[in-house]
Amino acid sequence: MLEINFRRYKSVAILDLAGSIDIDSANLVEMTGWCLSNGYKDILCALENVNLVDYAGLSVLAITYKDVLNHKGRIKLLNVPAHIRKIFSVSGLDRVFEMHEDEDFALKSFEEDRIISEIQKKQLRRRFKRLPMDIEFQYRLKNSSEPYNKGKVLNISALGVLVFSPKIFPLGEILQIKLPLLPKPGELNLDAKIVWLVQKEIQPQIHPGMGLEFYSIDAPTQKKIADFIDRNLPLGCSTDS
Repeated sequence: MLEINFRRYKSVAILDLAGSIDIDSANLVEMTGWCLSNGYKDILCALENVNLVDYAGLSVLAITYKDVLNHKGRIKLLNVPAHIRKIFSVSGLDRVFEMHEDEDFALKSFEEDRIISEIQKKQLRRRFKRLPMDIEFQYRLKNSSEPYNKGKVLNISALGVLVFSPKIFPLGEILQIKLPLLPKPGELNLDAKIVWLVQKEIQPQIHPGMGLEFYSIDAPTQKKIADFIDRNLPLGCSTDS
């Protein structure tokens, strides 16, 4: 029978699994159900000590995933052994489950997911077109006396920018940025909050990078950015952020 040990980190339930995930592993479905009922919407399953996942076990994992999703939660896997990864690849579960090799990184990803979810809610309230770009910008921590760092803007909306940034700051920090939107409105000096850090294993082509949300931006400046995007989007383009 599958052994399950429950731990928690803040609002994340960590389930340390040991043994085999097979037809006798209904306790995994029951345990995740208990987590969801008790307010743990984020669940991390550690598979380091799992030695076997058979066909019935794949079904158990699929049921577990669907149950968590139906409760608007998130479930991720940690330290999946190589031979089980191959089984996931054949069955397609590697495209369903997000898998991590570092527990701290996995736990941090739940927080990043929540921040991105909040951004998406804002975007649903007011949608903005997003313009792909390739321009240099400057950035540093707000109220810092250090020299500005240089990076590249990869795309922009009236809500914020995705940037390639050789120097990375922690999630949640406020940056001062100089954004040259030439010829009009010109260089903008803005504050921006780091709401997302690019994950190397997911988007290696733009790593290191950050997602920045304009912070305390006034309506006239936001309109200038939106107008700039409208002027520079190709005709017929309907790309939204």
